[in-house]
Amino acid sequence: MTKLAKTEAPGAPEFAYRKGELCADNVPLARIADEVGTPFYVYSGTQIERRYREFADAFSDARATICYSVKANPNLGVIATLGKLGAGADVVSEGEFRRALAAGIPASRVIFSGIGKTASELEFAVAHDVHQINVESVPELEALSAVATRLGRTARIAIRVNPDVDARTHAKITTGKKENKFGIDIAHAASAYRRAAAMPGIAPVGIAVHIGSQLTSLRPFETAFRRVAELYRSLRAQGIPLERLDLGGGVGIRYKDETPPAIADYAASAKRIFGNSGASLSFEPGRYLVGNAGVLVAKIVYVKKGVTHRFIILDAAMNDLIRPALYDAWHEIMPLNEKARRGWKEADVVGPVCETGDTFATRRKLPPVEAGELVALMSAGAYGASMGSGYNTRLPAPEVLVRGSQFAVIRARPSYDAVLAQDHIPPWLTAN
Repeated sequence: MTKLAKTEAPGAPEFAYRKGELCADNVPLARIADEVGTPFYVYSGTQIERRYREFADAFSDARATICYSVKANPNLGVIATLGKLGAGADVVSEGEFRRALAAGIPASRVIFSGIGKTASELEFAVAHDVHQINVESVPELEALSAVATRLGRTARIAIRVNPDVDARTHAKITTGKKENKFGIDIAHAASAYRRAAAMPGIAPVGIAVHIGSQLTSLRPFETAFRRVAELYRSLRAQGIPLERLDLGGGVGIRYKDETPPAIADYAASAKRIFGNSGASLSFEPGRYLVGNAGVLVAKIVYVKKGVTHRFIILDAAMNDLIRPALYDAWHEIMPLNEKARRGWKEADVVGPVCETGDTFATRRKLPPVEAGELVALMSAGAYGASMGSGYNTRLPAPEVLVRGSQFAVIRARPSYDAVLAQDHIPPWLTAN
């Protein structure tokens, strides 16, 4: 681990020490902690805007649409920040679709992805004249045809093809190998398109591909893109009037010492491969836009000296940020008060949940910290709060959005009464 040799977080100049205090934009995180309590999430609106503009500018000379992948962080404040910049939305459920609409993104800028869309979800999408539905199987295609025909509508679809490309990322977030559950094998795609073209209520308009998340090399993208380009040319030659290419997301970010590709290089690669296709392009970044833009702030409850390990016990837990437990993911841990670069000690940083897996870091070298101090788990803006739960009946962490010197709570911490009110005891258990 780099010992705070610099004063900003990985990939996030908006999170930096200013006069010895860790800040989001120009707001000290300790000031937010005083108002909302810990643990809490905070997002830099400035960084979200900057990252979106970097992505959009890289494709400014192409017919390209950027649809934010809502699953990365579905808070309405985050979606609205991107929507106001012109982003569309990539959604994988009716709930995410409704979030996009509530945040001001019209259905004409929404792509509906996901492998298990129900008939009611398909009906919702068709009724709202969604921009595009990415179909992932022939049974889904048949179900969509039935829904569209019943509604008297035509559904614009892209078939998600599985190009059998190893993204060389974590096994749980790779999606483009033939053994993965996603998409239709690229070898069978032509027959699926011919079938789609003959179905009532279906208008095949494009091809979709997405091979995984947190990719730090361009090579897997380029391999997948070339296979999709070849398929696109073949299908057009067969008379299927495709005009769109949905190239997914997956560009990685820096958590520790990764060196993800520059977005300009990613864009140059895509434009080089598809520039002469005549198709419009769409992209679905999620983590790239919000991952480094968020942190989880927690308080140290105890510092415990075990027989073989020293434990720093936080008031945040795996129900707040599950990535370390689920993916063995690394998150930089920074004290809110800047520390001198001496006296660093190894410690396991853990939460209070009754699971050994409730561990954020093992044998991590950290500066001297004591109970009552605050720390930030960095690069937690993607798949942090969105994967949170109420395990151990712990209250979900609130979420805060910062922009410049302003901040606002964009999701409040619920009360215990509100959480308990979600349950109902059946009458036979309350009768005397």
